[in-house]
Amino acid sequence: MTILIPILGDQLSASLAALAGSRLGDAVVLMAEVATEATYVGHHQKKLAFIFSAMRHFAAELRAAGWTVDYVSLDDPANTHGFDGEIARAASRHAATEIITVEAGEWRVLAMQQGWGALTGLPCTILPDDRFIDRRADFADWAQGRKRFVMEDYYRLLRRRTGILMDGTQPAGGVWNYDSENRKAPKKGLAYPAPPQFAPDAITEAVLALVAARFGGHFGDLLPFGHAVTRDQALACLADFIAHRLAQFGDYQDAMVAGQDHMFHSQLSPLLNAGLLLPLEVCRAAEAAWRAGTVPINAAEGFIRQILGWREYVRGIHWIAGPDYAARNHLGATRDLPGFYWTGDTDLRCLSQSIGATRRHAHAHHIQRLMVLGNFAMLTGVDPHQVHIWFLAVYDDAYEWVETPNVIGMSQFADGGLMGSKPYAAGGAYINRMSDYCSGCRYKVKQRTGPDACPFNSLYWDFLARHRDLLGRNHRLLRMYDGWDRFAPAEQDAIRTQAAGFLARLPGRAAGY
Repeated sequence: MTILIPILGDQLSASLAALAGSRLGDAVVLMAEVATEATYVGHHQKKLAFIFSAMRHFAAELRAAGWTVDYVSLDDPANTHGFDGEIARAASRHAATEIITVEAGEWRVLAMQQGWGALTGLPCTILPDDRFIDRRADFADWAQGRKRFVMEDYYRLLRRRTGILMDGTQPAGGVWNYDSENRKAPKKGLAYPAPPQFAPDAITEAVLALVAARFGGHFGDLLPFGHAVTRDQALACLADFIAHRLAQFGDYQDAMVAGQDHMFHSQLSPLLNAGLLLPLEVCRAAEAAWRAGTVPINAAEGFIRQILGWREYVRGIHWIAGPDYAARNHLGATRDLPGFYWTGDTDLRCLSQSIGATRRHAHAHHIQRLMVLGNFAMLTGVDPHQVHIWFLAVYDDAYEWVETPNVIGMSQFADGGLMGSKPYAAGGAYINRMSDYCSGCRYKVKQRTGPDACPFNSLYWDFLARHRDLLGRNHRLLRMYDGWDRFAPAEQDAIRTQAAGFLARLPGRAAGY
């Protein structure tokens, strides 16, 4: 009897259910680098290098633990470059009698898994992914019958269920949510400790050469490469964040500073989403630091909320929204994504800073993604599916289960309010308040019209005006529409003319993308 255990590139956890329920001598672990997964969107070169290197290191760790691992590299001449082809080949090669796998995090790959039994003629068991804090079925039960899925309600449920940041039945510190304390603008003179970087070993060097040769035309900088790619390195990153950046994370998690790509953010999301870290261990490490008195509660709670609350919540939304969620377009946006999202060639400093960080690191923090890159795309009426593809391609933590709700729902309001109670639209004032980007920009953030006016200002008001039929009765936007109505008709016309002129000059899709 030989059990074939396929492990995907974001399932790099020794505690994976398929491994935990199998015996070493009865199983062959299959891991495969397939070109279809590397190219179904044009993934950032650094993202590909991270995933392939982490996969190869995980395979080595499994072998050291006694597992038989069949690893198919990208440059294997027999590689079919698709999951189905590699499952069929491995099942035949090892005379497998059964397939046991853990469900993928994406509808697209789950559909493939559901066909592996018929493909091979073998019994195929798809186990739930129990590395999340909540089960898919439990989220679906919570969501049943609700008109709106409020993350805060779900977050409190998980706090009670796990006991994290709880004192008995009450929230630690007496407050559930410290978000109001976590919106400070950056102060001059702050020191931003850099996250750890790891020198590539022989495995990673071989991956870097492979990615450069096969995917050198993809977006982003491949070098320098310092990503954590092993479980031990991931734990070192967690410890470093807790010791050096978590204490300031709470206050400044929404802040942006030119030339500071990391700020006080953890950079742990790619490690969590690939399986090198587990969400409960990360949350408990942050809680332990607060209970030890080394970090304030607003920092610990704000960070834990991103994982125990938001991460679990968007995963649940992904599964209940269905496989067609990425095609939603509530606002009817049709514009092509401007080419500078791929090239970074724009005179809007906030955009160039955010795209530059993305090109360098395959990473940018959540306010850069939501309130600069996503906000601009929504204000200008970009097709949300094109925005989705861009975010999925360029970020090292982007898998469809987490990226699609964040973009389609949170960033673009393309789901019509399934997730968010209002669009996350903002003019230049927000970016100016939360960053130093505007001070070095060629546009004037306090001007709405004229040749030097910040485009975000007229675009914001134009967005509200053109979508009034859809958004005008939204209770969270009533004050904004009241502000629009206070403008004299001539001022409204000038603002909309300003926006129309900018949109007319906005470049189209970049060649090759």
